[in-house]
Amino acid sequence: QVQLVESGGGLVQPGGSLRLSCAASGFTFSSYAMSWYRQAPGKERELVAAISSAGGSTNYADSMKGRFTISRDDAKNTAYLQMNSLKPEDTAVYYCNAQKLVYNELGPKTYDYWGQGTQVTVSS
Repeated sequence: QVQLVESGGGLVQPGGSLRLSCAASGFTFSSYAMSWYRQAPGKERELVAAISSAGGSTNYADSMKGRFTISRDDAKNTAYLQMNSLKPEDTAVYYCNAQKLVYNELGPKTYDYWGQGTQVTVSS
């Protein structure tokens, strides 16, 4: 059974920090690219950061560059999102995503898994 379980969210003051964790099980974690998305009330879900399956490549949304850091520990089957200098506009539900593209005799197939989300609230 595939599971992605986020943790680490909560209430933090502006300028503060949080570290989100995404614990994975039920699939070969090391072969999946991992991403963090977020969705604020009334807004569409947006990509926050992504890290390749080998961990050698990362990608960030422009508004997160320099403040957020994505990482992974394949030995622990866990992905992380370190968030610093948090702003009220970072308030959202943060979701973990695992994705893998496989080519077989039938063509490309995408494996795509989501966690249940963790709430991050930045407020004084």
